[in-house]
Amino acid sequence: MSPAPRQRALLALVFAGGAASLGAEIAAARLLAPYFGASTIIWANTIGVVLVALSIGYWLGGRFADRHPHERGLRLTVLGASVLLALVPLVAGPLLGVSVAAFDSIDAGAFLGSLLGVLALIAVPVLLLGVISPWAIRLAVSSVGEAGQVAGRLYAVSTVGSLVGVFVSALVAIPFAGTQRTFIGFAAVLALAAAARGLPRRALAVPLALAALLALPPGVTKPAEGSGTQVIWERESQYQYIRVLQDQLSGRRTLELNEGQAVHSIYDPGSVLTGGVWDGYSVLPFARLERAPRRMAMLGNAAGTVSRAYERFFPATHIDGVEIDSRVTEAGRRLFAMDNPRLRTFDQDARPFLRASRGGYDLIGIDAYRQPYIPFYLATREFFALVHSRLAPGGAVMINVGHPPGQDGLERVLAATIGAEFANVARFPIEPENTLLIASDSDLSRARLASAAPRLPAPLRPALRDAVARIGPPLRGGAVYTDDRAPVEWLIDTSIVSYAAGEGR
Repeated sequence: MSPAPRQRALLALVFAGGAASLGAEIAAARLLAPYFGASTIIWANTIGVVLVALSIGYWLGGRFADRHPHERGLRLTVLGASVLLALVPLVAGPLLGVSVAAFDSIDAGAFLGSLLGVLALIAVPVLLLGVISPWAIRLAVSSVGEAGQVAGRLYAVSTVGSLVGVFVSALVAIPFAGTQRTFIGFAAVLALAAAARGLPRRALAVPLALAALLALPPGVTKPAEGSGTQVIWERESQYQYIRVLQDQLSGRRTLELNEGQAVHSIYDPGSVLTGGVWDGYSVLPFARLERAPRRMAMLGNAAGTVSRAYERFFPATHIDGVEIDSRVTEAGRRLFAMDNPRLRTFDQDARPFLRASRGGYDLIGIDAYRQPYIPFYLATREFFALVHSRLAPGGAVMINVGHPPGQDGLERVLAATIGAEFANVARFPIEPENTLLIASDSDLSRARLASAAPRLPAPLRPALRDAVARIGPPLRGGAVYTDDRAPVEWLIDTSIVSYAAGEGR
């Protein structure tokens, strides 16, 4: 092969290797999410393993290049990497299931289990991808005088490939084709780049076989736990893994995201009440309001559990339901009876939506979590100043504060931060893992809340009595978070570790 075509072929191989390595990193995090979540700990494990594997691959690639300075060896290595990459999603379910079971009883189970999972799944194929660039440089350099130029060109092309891999996997492949086909698609492209030149024609059978695997239908990503529960719907969006579970006996449906440690919406065919935190949005506002809100915004609408209750009990309330993930809204309409005629849905992030809105809300509800984290920019003084500006006079804001039982660090911070913008704040510890905070410039009254009983539909009165009995002043001692400094992830990770260590139980 003449130098120019050879270099072009090596550039194509390096580009494909860069795309596959970073595409695999993004897709690997999505494989882990249904089992271990998508916390910063999981991302740190995934990124750390990829970087270590690539580093070892670079070192080995330099050694292989000096010992075997021929293109055939490089291309055969890349073919092997492509086959291993395609196998990752096919073996991930059983392997990650075993990993979860092995580490469930350990305090640091998510950390250790996800680390073991990502090591077993992608360390070897990513290591093999790491050998490509140094080996290709050795083959492409024909004289010492051009070594720097050739090395720079190849690493630049590899980096561009990595960028393409990140954006294609995150924005196109995973949302529209799924994680399994994302892995297999990158593997097939990588195999094609390896087999295109320098190998016998029969080597083309590898990319053809991998491309054929794209027709393999993905099974249920994560089976339901328990014999009476069935996964009836699942999707992968650009944000998360989504599944809907149904109890076969009662017909009750729950919406879970990623690892499923939290339920984000509930549908009960026999009732719009849930016995949980969602019911609080129907009663706690009356600590401030004399009547049902005329206009309400629900930031973190999920599958519409709150709007379904309002359709039944307060049908005149106009609701703007804001949910960043359109696939979650789709689940609500298809499977959670999210058909309130006075509900308008917006597939937007909460803060940009609120900034662009005309405001005038009597009530703004906030329940926006990417478990276990609330986005930091929804926990700052600047955000609550924006909320304040979008409320009608005498209006109120409510926020669900999720936390491990006995861990109140996040609640203290949010109470202090909201209190920096609102004159009155109260708390309602509705569940061991959830506290509702309500804030307003006007007074918040237990007596007003109790006096709402005759005006409320009878099914809401037990929840109202619970709120009256438990509403109280906010917890003190939290820092006020700002857009400049809001270490929400650190605070929540600390709470999780403290709970796992037995503190606060």
